[in-house]
Amino acid sequence: MTNIGLYEPINTLKLVAPEIWIADGPEARMATPLGGGMPFPTRMTVLRLLGGGLWCHSPIAPDAELFDEIDALGPVRHLVSPNLLHYASIAAWKRRYPSALAWASPGVRERAAARHIEVAFDTDLADTPPQAWAADLDQLRFRGSRVIEEFVFFHRASATLILADLIENFEREKLTRGMRWLARIGGVLDPDGKAPLDMRLTFAGRKRLAREGFGRIMAWHPQRVILAHGRCYERNAEAELRRAFRWTG
Repeated sequence: MTNIGLYEPINTLKLVAPEIWIADGPEARMATPLGGGMPFPTRMTVLRLLGGGLWCHSPIAPDAELFDEIDALGPVRHLVSPNLLHYASIAAWKRRYPSALAWASPGVRERAAARHIEVAFDTDLADTPPQAWAADLDQLRFRGSRVIEEFVFFHRASATLILADLIENFEREKLTRGMRWLARIGGVLDPDGKAPLDMRLTFAGRKRLAREGFGRIMAWHPQRVILAHGRCYERNAEAELRRAFRWTG
């Protein structure tokens, strides 16, 4: 039985702005030091690039009806792992769309191999966007963590920032009492969501790099923020970002 409230309806495209959609997915679980797993909601972002191909950020668990909706938008060209925690479904999507390029984030190949998860990446994300989506998206390798680096993306046409785990923002009404306690301790409980505590600790002694990354994000002047986990920011994006990244100061 699920321990969280999902963002229903799941496994269906939801329009965010012209040429950009999200699809909320089923519950996933992350292993914890005490055993078992911490449940959390999942979300992917889909963009239709100027050339007509689709760019899929952090694909959720495969679903036949979602695939049908995706196919109606256009051909899938890119499957993106934004950090080493967001890759588990890429192999299934690659089987469905074998001509799509699977893009690796730093450390994701090693993490998948250590967990005996078979996934083949075609190429690596770089500090600058590839020609394939440079006309649509800016991107940034958010540096400073000793463990996990995340690629951040900005869709220029809709002024939308796309994040994975640099902000998590779990709504209390969607959590059990125990999960609310864990989210509060981790600093990821709405309305004060941010990077989880264990992730922030990996920036110890290197926050200057995080501040530089945050400065570049703010220079884009986002108007909305899509998050992979929890409530997104549909308005007041810059104020929410200043609050969520205050730990970099």
